[in-house]
Amino acid sequence: MTALDSSTSGRAAPGLRKIVFATAIAIAGLLLAFVVLTGKPKPVPTDAVAVLKPVVAVLEAGPQAISLPVKTQGTVEALRAINLVSQVGGKVQSVANNFVDGAFFRSGEQLLRIEPDDYEFAIARAESQVAAAEQRLAEERGRNRQAKREWRELGTAEANTLFLREPQMKAAEAALKAAQADLAAAKLAFDRTMIRAPFDGRIATKRADLGQYIAPGSVIAEIYAIDRLEVRLPLNSSQLQKLSLRPSPATTLAHPVQLEARFGDQTISWQGVIRRVEAVVDRQSRAVSAIAEIDQPFAIANDKPMLTPGMFVQATIPTPTINGVTRLPSTALRTDNSVLVVNPAGFLQRKVVDVQSRAEDWSWVKGLQKGERVVRVQTGVLVAGLAVDILSDANPTESN
Repeated sequence: MTALDSSTSGRAAPGLRKIVFATAIAIAGLLLAFVVLTGKPKPVPTDAVAVLKPVVAVLEAGPQAISLPVKTQGTVEALRAINLVSQVGGKVQSVANNFVDGAFFRSGEQLLRIEPDDYEFAIARAESQVAAAEQRLAEERGRNRQAKREWRELGTAEANTLFLREPQMKAAEAALKAAQADLAAAKLAFDRTMIRAPFDGRIATKRADLGQYIAPGSVIAEIYAIDRLEVRLPLNSSQLQKLSLRPSPATTLAHPVQLEARFGDQTISWQGVIRRVEAVVDRQSRAVSAIAEIDQPFAIANDKPMLTPGMFVQATIPTPTINGVTRLPSTALRTDNSVLVVNPAGFLQRKVVDVQSRAEDWSWVKGLQKGERVVRVQTGVLVAGLAVDILSDANPTESN
């Protein structure tokens, strides 16, 4: 081997070693990958986990024919309340014993008397004027008769009216009528010094008393009649539709209503009748008031409190019977007036119902069939199409 061959062989040896080294690493990597892929344990089969279903409580719908009374409230007011006013002036001379706040009185009863002296003087003057007018008229009538005799003696057929004093006689007659009218006015003013009750009633507030001077037109008391009281009961359009209150000139309303008020731990009730409906709708509340009247509210048993103006009462108004109504807990009703029903396959279905009435804990709806299972309580996870389990299939039908 020459020197040139030795030099070439020395340079080729390192390159060969690199190739061999790289090949060895590649083979080792392949072997390692094979071991990893083929050496892992085989998967152990396990049982599938069962999907849990929500458990819901249901009730079976039982539609019935029921009456859903309308609930409302109002304040008792007097049907007839007035200010008792003096038509004449003067100092109060006397007052009745029952001329006090809260006292009762009868129609025509004298409640207050104004000093009559000035009015008696006026009557005396008016009587004098009447007498003078009668005297003057009598004189003129006598002169008229005398003038007629004188005219007949003259032999003339037609007499002059002035000669016969007919204008003077007519003036005397008019003066007598005026004097008589003045006398009647004086007597009327005298009678008005005795202020009498215009009806059977009760004094709400008195405004005058003994020794006080009152001017004509002064209010001496606020009074109201006791034969009837009334309560204005606001009703919305839905309540009006249920009650079918349709007043007309040809018909008279007479719809019963029960009124209740709390006295301590007792609830006292009275019977009234809706006789009128206000002619306009309230522009703020958009409600119409039905007016209930209570006849003879003070003619009641001694053990029952009196129904008086200003008292706040709750009203229950019966309505006609409605068929196919089911009572549901308020929790069963959704905000869109629908409920969830569990079908025979165990899935939830949404069903829209017609809400007839609502209370704090209950709602009355139409549109459910007998035996349909309604979910009692709505939650965020309950949606139509969801499979559910029923807490109890033997829930009794809710009573209406």
